[in-house]
Amino acid sequence: MQYLTAFIIGGALCVIAQILIDKTKMTPAKILVMYVTAGVALTAVGLYEPFVSFAGAGATVPLTGFGYALAKGVAEDVSQRGFLGIFTGGLGACASGIAAAILFSLLFTVFKKPKAK
Repeated sequence: MQYLTAFIIGGALCVIAQILIDKTKMTPAKILVMYVTAGVALTAVGLYEPFVSFAGAGATVPLTGFGYALAKGVAEDVSQRGFLGIFTGGLGACASGIAAAILFSLLFTVFKKPKAK
């Protein structure tokens, strides 16, 4: 049942983004920023944590989950390090995801040859 819930919630977030792309003049980049910012804002007011408890990976894997991880990392680091945690918390919490994105981008560019248009 957890897999079904995660699939439905994650899929719904993707459907909303696709509708925004199709029906508005918003670019994918603006939607990306909006989703990450929404994840941070909802975490800051305490609404995203219950959503994560309910939806699991359906809430943590999409871009809103990245914003949630950033905000949660900052909150934890601020409680441990104080003011310096504002600058280090988000990067520490998301370092593995950022490193994976860089690594896979590098591998893709090394092994994929560009085609002329």
